[in-house]
Amino acid sequence: MERVMDSLQNLVDRYVAVWNETDATRRRQQIAALWVDDGEHYVGTRAVRGHEALERRIQESHEKNFKVGGNRFRAAQDARRLHDVVTFHWEMLPANSDTILGRGLEFLIVDEAGQIRADYMFYPA
Repeated sequence: MERVMDSLQNLVDRYVAVWNETDATRRRQQIAALWVDDGEHYVGTRAVRGHEALERRIQESHEKNFKVGGNRFRAAQDARRLHDVVTFHWEMLPANSDTILGRGLEFLIVDEAGQIRADYMFYPA
């Protein structure tokens, strides 16, 4: 059964939610739903491929930014799609404030079902 591409903002919100997820089991499920099996993620000089590597990468970010830093992420309302490319900005904020501490640009290449094949993160944006 062919999956229908979610609305752009829904895809973006699900993407950001995985970086905020505190439960490892739910995070693993969200990664499997968002990325193809051999999905890639690039940020700076880092490159990871596959669900297990993505899980480690996201867990490390979660530890640094959420648990230690007390921050959270949210998606800006600017998602755009052109063919198989989706772009949007995300923001890092303190847990109890709307003060923007950082902003990144996400460049996703998605398949016809809306799953991420490649994820390029530019920070700061």
